[in-house]
Amino acid sequence: MSETFLLVHGAWHGGWAWQPVAARLRAAGHRVLAPTSPGLGVNDDPRDVTLDDCVDALVGFVERLDLSNVTLVAHSWGGYLAGGAEKRLAGRLKQVIFFSAFVPRAGESLLDAVGPDHGALFEELGRASEDDTVTLPFEIFASGFMQDADEATARAIYELLRPQPYRTVADVATADAAPTGADVPSAYLLAADDCSLPPGEYGWLPRFPERLGGVPVVRTPGSHEALFTRPEELSRTLLGLAGSV
Repeated sequence: MSETFLLVHGAWHGGWAWQPVAARLRAAGHRVLAPTSPGLGVNDDPRDVTLDDCVDALVGFVERLDLSNVTLVAHSWGGYLAGGAEKRLAGRLKQVIFFSAFVPRAGESLLDAVGPDHGALFEELGRASEDDTVTLPFEIFASGFMQDADEATARAIYELLRPQPYRTVADVATADAAPTGADVPSAYLLAADDCSLPPGEYGWLPRFPERLGGVPVVRTPGSHEALFTRPEELSRTLLGLAGSV
């Protein structure tokens, strides 16, 4: 049966980042959509873009296209958008898959969720920028996000990244944007070699699956950027999860 996949990108990325996975899902006969959030398009002005703006854009995209029975896949920061949109789109969603993603909690921003070290760094970068954005340092990206690629490949992807609007990581989630797994069936998918967050209190596990009611963790090979480095395996895993609901 054909599925409708809505792929939500992470911070600094755009819909383009899903292309290796999207091509494989389409080749398997499925409909795939991968929009780019406000402030992250090539011609977008990132100043004054808020987290709510990005959530509203995602909801509006689904409603304009009158999508239904959607498998929403959210990567990394995209979990904040999925969480914010879930209740508003509950009647249109088949499932939400959080892929190495933040599951928002009421009153918590991404700056809080990444832990004090990265949070302080991103806050400093945002306040020092001239356009109210955070630019991810290459050293953090290469070693923590895409360590399973050679430097040339990591550099090529890094050059495509856009500065992230600061408000989209500093704004806190509201109570309505804190999913529990009760409104829409949820799954938590983790890249097996993801080291973008340190293990322990601020790691991916166990806190984010627990926020979804303790759903089982499904693993797929690769780093945080497995959508580039292991797209074949990631695509197969997503198809398996979509077919299980």
